[in-house]
Amino acid sequence: MATIIHITLKGIFRDRVFQGIMVLAVLFLFIPSAASLSMRQMTELTTTLSLSLISFIMLLLAVFLGATSIWKDIERRYTFSVLSLPISRTTYLWGRFFGIALFMLMTTVFLGAMALIAIKAATFGYPPSRPVVWSTIIVTILFDALKYILVVAVAMLLATVSTSFFLPVFGAISVFLAGTATQPVYDYLQTPSVQAAVSVIVRKAAETLYYLLPNLSGFDLKVHAIYSIPFNVQGLILTSIYFAGYTLIILSIGSFLFAWREMK
Repeated sequence: MATIIHITLKGIFRDRVFQGIMVLAVLFLFIPSAASLSMRQMTELTTTLSLSLISFIMLLLAVFLGATSIWKDIERRYTFSVLSLPISRTTYLWGRFFGIALFMLMTTVFLGAMALIAIKAATFGYPPSRPVVWSTIIVTILFDALKYILVVAVAMLLATVSTSFFLPVFGAISVFLAGTATQPVYDYLQTPSVQAAVSVIVRKAAETLYYLLPNLSGFDLKVHAIYSIPFNVQGLILTSIYFAGYTLIILSIGSFLFAWREMK
């Protein structure tokens, strides 16, 4: 598996993905200037913009790396050469996933460092009304990375059954959008007024989707980072366990489907 991880990382760097990320990272240099338009909340706005830029870049990476890695190998017939070696399809799939996940973490460290520099620069422009808790910002960025690694797993699951990259790409985007909305929708459906107005069938269907789709809202900790709100440690632990369990289930299903897929 280590060989597959190494090949995956090498292929990503060969495609100059990281160079593109470095170009986008230049935008962090302009965030404090843009945030200076709001003098009284310069640090808060810089934190918001920095975390949002990280999320945008990570979403692009998660969708396109997760959706196209297997598809490109099959199209270029690299998969046939690899699977002709004493390597199982499960090992190949998991190696691909861990290679992409490792690259996502490396990217997170780089983008996180750029974000911290931008936020620190903003604190010099206008002192924040509340102290900046750097550890909270770092944890927020880390859980943001876990969210998009989970999206990678979903995209790779779809790629195991798809013959083109359209289903993994648009499927991963759809799952991401739905996953960010499942918790608010579920909470809304639990209110007494809605339960009286919405039919039981609709509520049961929504609850089924709530449990099937990934709950990505639990990974969004931006409010804590922006306003220096303490974390619920138990919530962080449960979210980490959820990430590990859901990812394991998704990749296990993907391994089963990929093992039965006919290669042509």
